[in-house]
Amino acid sequence: MSIATKRGDTGTTGLPGGVRVSKTDPRVECYGTIDELISQMGFARSISHNKEVHDLTKEIQRELFKVGSAIGTTPESRKPAPAITEEMVDTLTAHVHRIEAMPGILGDWSLPGETPESAAMDIARTICRRAERLAVRLHEDGKLQNPLILSYLNRLSDVLWLLGRQLELDAGVNAALRPAENRGNRWSRAW
Repeated sequence: MSIATKRGDTGTTGLPGGVRVSKTDPRVECYGTIDELISQMGFARSISHNKEVHDLTKEIQRELFKVGSAIGTTPESRKPAPAITEEMVDTLTAHVHRIEAMPGILGDWSLPGETPESAAMDIARTICRRAERLAVRLHEDGKLQNPLILSYLNRLSDVLWLLGRQLELDAGVNAALRPAENRGNRWSRAW
């Protein structure tokens, strides 16, 4: 069986459970961004020299397949959406606290690009934030069945930011913006 089914040649795609929609559907945009995030995290993992970061990234990539499927599953689907649970969010929160407690970890805004590994994580973080914005839009439109997806993506972006800082710490790099560079900066890693 070929992956070239030709069913999408007219601009439609199948959601989980057999529902067909336009490839421009907001659900497709959101879970497509999750797919992009999974791939970027795979790149970050492939260049990471830290086994703990490597293994955690792979674990989260696997969870993100469930998140993407949950986003794509409509109420009309023949199959239920995979469960995105409070425990999944709590696990990410525990990783946030664990990494924040590392001696020397940066706790303020940083300039991306100090190492290839941390830069790859920072790109993953920005993709995660885009997926989160798209999921918020689905939620506001009443099309996101499980609001824990929003919490999951929000917490994941924190984890990805911290993993970037952990990789910089491993490399002996301080990517903190100097106070003069940070003055007037209204951005925050927690937006």
